[in-house]
Amino acid sequence: MTVATQVNAAEATPHAEREQPTGTRPFAGFEWLLAGRYLRTRRREGFVSVIAGFSFLGILLGVATLIIVMSVMNGFRKELLEKIVGVNGHIFATPIDRPLDDYDSVATRLRRIQGIKLAIPLVEGQALASSQTGNGGVLVRGIREADIKSIPFVGGNIRRGTLDGFDTAGGVAIGKRLADSLGIQAGDTITIVSPKGASTPFGTAPRIKAYPVQAVFEIGMTEFDASFVFMPLTEAQAYFNREGDVNVIEIFVDNPDNTQAVRDAIEADAPRPLVLSDWRQRNRTFFNALEVERNVMFIILTLIVLVAALNIVSGLIMLVKDKTADIAIMRTMGASRGTVLRVFLITGAAIGVFGTLAGLGIGVLFANNIKAIMAALNWLTGANLWDPTVRFLSDIPSVIDWREVASVVLMALVLSLLATLYPAWKAARLDPVEALRMG
Repeated sequence: MTVATQVNAAEATPHAEREQPTGTRPFAGFEWLLAGRYLRTRRREGFVSVIAGFSFLGILLGVATLIIVMSVMNGFRKELLEKIVGVNGHIFATPIDRPLDDYDSVATRLRRIQGIKLAIPLVEGQALASSQTGNGGVLVRGIREADIKSIPFVGGNIRRGTLDGFDTAGGVAIGKRLADSLGIQAGDTITIVSPKGASTPFGTAPRIKAYPVQAVFEIGMTEFDASFVFMPLTEAQAYFNREGDVNVIEIFVDNPDNTQAVRDAIEADAPRPLVLSDWRQRNRTFFNALEVERNVMFIILTLIVLVAALNIVSGLIMLVKDKTADIAIMRTMGASRGTVLRVFLITGAAIGVFGTLAGLGIGVLFANNIKAIMAALNWLTGANLWDPTVRFLSDIPSVIDWREVASVVLMALVLSLLATLYPAWKAARLDPVEALRMG
């Protein structure tokens, strides 16, 4: 049939008859078949297929990167929260009117309050730790043996030595990174220097005392492992001139996210006036910065998916332009505008759906095996790509939040489907008579 014959046939066909659908079932089999052919590579439409391929890869990489990055950010928050709160406590009680010399009775009464599992009296002070090979600033914490053993991140992570007899042995427990930097092991001697020592006629003399290293622990957070020194409570009181009192009572609760209810209970039943603060107040800036970074990363990486969706638009527009004659012939043969619309909707949506599903699989696989992948990359490159001294944590964490994964997948699917609407609508609105005349 010549083009002129097709034009005459199209003009002779009543408009209402041409608009009748070819079938009552949406997304008929031939529509899927035609959309599949449009997605296959042919020599004449090779450039269109290349754009479709890049759109597929863009959506795949965007979805996978979003899942991986959000999982790592969730892992960061979980690990930092567990370690910061797990070592430092959830609520901190400090005295108001007089020194906290009745800390035993206060701690005992606090433990009876519902929701509190630990109340630990502490003496804290800054000092300088030194050995024959180095020195560094440390935070000395005076604590009793039973209390240090009850802190899981310390008592459950002893790498060398032991905490048995901690109250009477006269030794200290130090972090692994501090031990490595000073070049000492369990059984060696560490010297603690404090600027606030004994008062003399010539002023305050620094206090210098050597202690045997009884235990070496590894919390897994660089800042803590490189700066914490735990000392028996009575020895810390003598070293820092506390005269039988403590700085603070650290309180560990059953639910760290519900500290306000416990604070209210403490204020209602406090044995003496106390100033209360919680982990949210002490670490507000840090966790707010982490949340801002997480949200910004989500927005930035969403742009990758958006760019890939725009590639779908450009690819489909070029495909519609290339298939103008085919669309006109289909219309003259009885295909409705809805049929043409669905064909190009399937074509564009297939790129988005398969790209999203592939990105979902790769992202989840990568996030679940990120430590093994990092170890393989370290082996291939011969370098430590995850430096714990810079990134706080010893290992790269990853926690998949399936609600976030679902939102990422839904967002990618919606953007992909929206990207197909305009090109599909343009194809459906194409006038077959004008298209055949131009062809």
